[in-house]
Amino acid sequence: MHPELIIAEDYQDLSRKAALRVAEQIKKKPTTVLGLATGKTPLGLYRELIRLHQEEGLDFSRVKTFNLDEYYGISSEDKRSFHYYMWENLFKHLNIPRGNIHLPDGGAQDIEEECRRYEEAIREAGGIDLQVLGIGSNGHIGFNEPGTEWGSLTHLAQLTPETIKDNEEEGGEGIPGFALTMGIKTIMRANRILLLAYGESKANIIARALKGPVDKSVPASILQLHPGLVVIVDKEAAKFLGSLT
Repeated sequence: MHPELIIAEDYQDLSRKAALRVAEQIKKKPTTVLGLATGKTPLGLYRELIRLHQEEGLDFSRVKTFNLDEYYGISSEDKRSFHYYMWENLFKHLNIPRGNIHLPDGGAQDIEEECRRYEEAIREAGGIDLQVLGIGSNGHIGFNEPGTEWGSLTHLAQLTPETIKDNEEEGGEGIPGFALTMGIKTIMRANRILLLAYGESKANIIARALKGPVDKSVPASILQLHPGLVVIVDKEAAKFLGSLT
């Protein structure tokens, strides 16, 4: 089972190619359920989706979204939160109804109940049609750090020092040490997965994830087993990949 591999010229090209995949999905199924990611990697994708909406009329009015994760212990108004990131970088620029947007509640008092609620909301929406993923420098997907069980559902995850450092470089000081995240099983239930990576710093981990053994020490390696995986990387991130066939 080999993923579809697309090698882009650069980050801008990667973002355009990813946006076209998302747009195709929405045009084919206007009630599409999207799984969304945060961080630096999808920013270009989101800018391109905004452009497609504003200039070409890509319609988000019936789309539903579920984000992968949210930091634990901060409010949705906090500028470090993924709620804030998503509103600023995507949602406020689209015609998507507020009620169609879903993120885990990082301020929930009852964590186990919140995790159950989130899984149930995904099920009630009919499951995720297309899940956008980045990859952490340690191979995490969502906040499923190395060692996470393959059968995990939405849960409270402790972030590794490496992940906290990476995220502080992206989002400023004071990143919480815990987050609510979709589990690996949750992610693998998506019909299709769009894995994005760019830059030389991701070349080694992308190669390990896609060409190495399927092993919990590299959570993203489980994606090798997904029949609907599409990988879009730029030339720098692809330098150790060769062919995946």
